[in-house]
Amino acid sequence: MDGTMESGLPHLDSRCSISEDDDFDLSRLLDKPKLNIERQRSFEERSMSELSISNSRGPDNFDSIYSPGEAVRSGFNTPASSARYSFEPHPMIGDAWEALRRSLVFFRDQPVGTIAAYDHAAEEVLNYDQVFVRDFVPSALAFLMNGEPDIVKNFLMKTLYLQGWEKRVDRFQLGEGAMPASFKVLHDPVRKMDTLIADFGESAIGRVAPVDSGFWWIILLRAYTKSTGDLSLAETPECQKGMRLILTLCLSEGFDTFPTLLCADGCSMIDRRMGIYGYPIEIQALFFMALRSALPLLKHDAEGKEFVERIVKRLHALSFHMRSYFWLDFQQLNDIYRYKTEEYSHTAVNKFNVIPDSIPDWVFDFMPTRGGYFIGNISPARMDFRWFALGNCVAILSSLATPEQSMAIMDLIESRWEELVGEMPLKITYPAIEGHEWRIVTGCDPKNTRWSYHNGGSWPVLLWTLTAACIKTGRPQIARRAIELIENRLQKDGWPEYYDGKLGRYVGKQARKFQTWSIAGYLVAKMLLEDPSHLGMISLEEDKAMKPLIKRSTSWTCSMNRH
Repeated sequence: MDGTMESGLPHLDSRCSISEDDDFDLSRLLDKPKLNIERQRSFEERSMSELSISNSRGPDNFDSIYSPGEAVRSGFNTPASSARYSFEPHPMIGDAWEALRRSLVFFRDQPVGTIAAYDHAAEEVLNYDQVFVRDFVPSALAFLMNGEPDIVKNFLMKTLYLQGWEKRVDRFQLGEGAMPASFKVLHDPVRKMDTLIADFGESAIGRVAPVDSGFWWIILLRAYTKSTGDLSLAETPECQKGMRLILTLCLSEGFDTFPTLLCADGCSMIDRRMGIYGYPIEIQALFFMALRSALPLLKHDAEGKEFVERIVKRLHALSFHMRSYFWLDFQQLNDIYRYKTEEYSHTAVNKFNVIPDSIPDWVFDFMPTRGGYFIGNISPARMDFRWFALGNCVAILSSLATPEQSMAIMDLIESRWEELVGEMPLKITYPAIEGHEWRIVTGCDPKNTRWSYHNGGSWPVLLWTLTAACIKTGRPQIARRAIELIENRLQKDGWPEYYDGKLGRYVGKQARKFQTWSIAGYLVAKMLLEDPSHLGMISLEEDKAMKPLIKRSTSWTCSMNRH
């Protein structure tokens, strides 16, 4: 019934390293990649300028996709990360692993993912018994860090198989490259048969297709490849085609004047109406990270080479746009506050015609003199000044944020700890919208009331992205402080999905218990702190060729000189 590609791909010993050298000759990229045990500099550390579009050929030494830490495979019930260290692990860790393994989903006796929540006390299961692509990411990272890559490989292949299904909502057919939001395994004990059922958005609340699923799939493929050293999976024709289909969807040309992706409300982790339509930061950061993750994975054959050229062009434009127009710090806020409006021609400073009176009062008090962040959205005459945690953390991990911007985001979190972290990490958005604005923006959504769920709720799963960002920026003490808060309550409260209240003090009013990504997010955060070399599978270094001057407009200096 499945028909999925069981490739029987060879698995390299996880202790061998793949090339990481300084020499990166693009003139041989069309040759078949060969594994090289010599350590070479990773692909993402090389400058985009070395991927000059004029070059037509490239190296036979593919980039090092192997993560530096030695992978020690452990027994089924013994976390490998704990086995490597002499100190006693926190008692929560054993319970977390047990709960994570209890959430495993099997297809034909092979693990293929983890369900969203294992809450038997819930009156309605809804779709929490399904394997969600975005929800599985922290579970996948936990298994990779624990030396158990097979489940991740199975997941990647099963979702790739589902990508090939015909996808319809009513009478409209979705793009060929769309990845499912989730899938479910139906077991027939009588016929002894397993069947896969996928949801591409046609069953979701609001009927919105998940834009982020394809990006997470590419990011996870890179994490698997870098963790295991197994390039053969990414090199299969099926994976190459899957990546190209995803990229075709998001690199297609249309009426856009910006390099960012135009999205509907509810297309990402915030999967209900929350006013993120337009160009939400979470999608743009994931888009950037997926493009960079795809570069070393794409073969440089005739088809792959064309995509590499398009990716490089888009990355340059996207990084400039995001760093210039989405970035907000004290100085930028002051500049926006003093904007002139109704400017015409290419010399305009206020390019989006943002009306200064539309700046919300809270942001003036919220913005510290040291610190900054990527705002939630920007489009004509509209800036969403809200803080979105996932988008900013992914911006750090992908190096969409410059090193200076990354440090500024960390400064903001430290200086606004009570608002963004409180008593339970981490606020998904800040601040909450309420009153008349809540009625207009959410459509009176009873689940997204103020300081609840997506509307200023606190989500423990975000701990892993915060921890990874802290390690990358050299601020592990911030992560330790957040983990201590998690360890005070999360297990006692039954591993809930989210917390409510300004400080995140109360278990969410509709939060599921034993939420899998709350469990996995904690485990990943702990393993990252114990062995920071794991960071390599989910982090990309800055590309020096994409370092723009952070200006609103090239005409800024000229206009200042005229006055």
